[in-house]
Amino acid sequence: MMRVTGGQARGRRLKVPRGEAVRPTAARVKEALFNILPHDLSGLSVLELFAGTGSVAIEALSRGAERALLVDASERSAEAIRNNLRQLGLAPRARVRVAEASQALRALERAGERFDIIFLDPPYDRGLAHGTLERIGRAELLRPSGVVIAEHSVREKVEEAYGALALADRRRYGDTVLSFFRPRSRNEVTR
Repeated sequence: MMRVTGGQARGRRLKVPRGEAVRPTAARVKEALFNILPHDLSGLSVLELFAGTGSVAIEALSRGAERALLVDASERSAEAIRNNLRQLGLAPRARVRVAEASQALRALERAGERFDIIFLDPPYDRGLAHGTLERIGRAELLRPSGVVIAEHSVREKVEEAYGALALADRRRYGDTVLSFFRPRSRNEVTR
């Protein structure tokens, strides 16, 4: 059972889509993540890729984030996310998009969208974290003070830098790793 751990929706349950190969972020990993991020997310904009249940963006909205975009390739997952957002009263501050992550990133870049927090939790051990980080590192989707967080398997190779992104921190929780990337200055990127 998944629950929101903080903010206005604290303690409320989240529904998980049935019959899907959804692997929600473990409760202890999500709790650790939100202990690392600023406690006040007021005014921030969040993008969650490979959203599954949407638990990370929903947690951010519950803790004050201004808006969130949740992207998943599965219509069933998207419907579960929409239902969770409605039940928690968070739907007015969120959008759900059914699309592959790479397709969504291209569209967001063309639209000039910018985010403070970008979280991705692709299926483990398929190289999707690496490929998605490469695309984010080339795009201008992250605000200068923003952070990209990739949840991935300890077995998956994740580089120290991707274009304009540099690894700032890495935390391991069993087989799961959270890799935190921050924007590099233009001088660092061109070296």
